[in-house]
Amino acid sequence: MTVDAQISPELFQFLSELRENNNREWFLANKRRYESYVRQPLLRFIADFGVHLSKISQHYLADPRPLGGSLFRIYRDVRFSKDKSPYKTSAGIHFRHERAKDVHTPGFYLHLEPGNVSGGVGIWHPDTSTLTKIRDTIVDDPSSWKRVLSDNDFKSTFRLKGDSLKRAPTGFDPDHQLIEDLKRKDFIASAALSEEDACKPDFIDQFGKVCSDATSFMRFLTSAIGLPW
Repeated sequence: MTVDAQISPELFQFLSELRENNNREWFLANKRRYESYVRQPLLRFIADFGVHLSKISQHYLADPRPLGGSLFRIYRDVRFSKDKSPYKTSAGIHFRHERAKDVHTPGFYLHLEPGNVSGGVGIWHPDTSTLTKIRDTIVDDPSSWKRVLSDNDFKSTFRLKGDSLKRAPTGFDPDHQLIEDLKRKDFIASAALSEEDACKPDFIDQFGKVCSDATSFMRFLTSAIGLPW
């Protein structure tokens, strides 16, 4: 399914200017641009992406609600940050599992920032219980995890990222054949894209292919924490 381009160069231009003018006065003066070039186009993108997402998994959701849906808020939480800049200078979309309100789950992610566009998949900083389930599944079924890492679609599109422990996690064999993966604190992977890609009319199809290439990785993580794929 191909639709007209929803993401435009004006989205990146707005975010670039916001980076230089990250204050309430400038944002309020340019809020109509934010609505026209960022918020509304991305809400339409989310609604249209539901068709692609349902072909990958029926349990991950494209939620186009303006509040509480798949689109991240532009407002930063500055309560515990030394940086008091009120606005994010990137736009993000997160397609969550239907159980995301109850447990820490993997997700599909689109990051849009001037000079930095990427697709992401996986689970970032999972809690101890969730992380242990993933590690246990790798130990119990190492061949399945190896198949994920060797999957041609995943391997050609994504690069594993995230933080790792310096030593083996407590309770796991430091000599295990997959110890470097067991040390992971994040199970996330990133696919490089570009502003040019994002502004093409068929970008929604391209991003759908990126997410589809992560099927083996996302299925493994989702099943490992006991959720339906």
